[in-house]
Amino acid sequence: MDRPFKRLLASLAYIPIVGWIYILIFQRRDDFAMFHVRQSIGLFVFLIAAFLAWVLVGWLIAWIPYGMVVNVMLFTIVLVAFGFGVIAWIIGIVYTLQGRVAFLPILGRAASRIHI
Repeated sequence: MDRPFKRLLASLAYIPIVGWIYILIFQRRDDFAMFHVRQSIGLFVFLIAAFLAWVLVGWLIAWIPYGMVVNVMLFTIVLVAFGFGVIAWIIGIVYTLQGRVAFLPILGRAASRIHI
């Protein structure tokens, strides 16, 4: 398979679940694609964890009078995390299309240690 087509297929790794399944089934031996699947899964787990942490903290704070005001303020942190996630997602796709094996900002090194 020629290299540009291989890069395009590896960029599918950044489509959650469907892209991951495709890479894990059909491109499992391609180290480049597997690297980007790990990066994508790490990014997805980070975003889910940020949201769940906000839900949990928000629920606990809701028991305090005027806690919902603080909860709304904490939601801005979740929005920043999701903004970062969108930027990191775009960076990851650009890296695959360029054929680069580079970590995503901030969480890339941790994501590369995911064993699949």
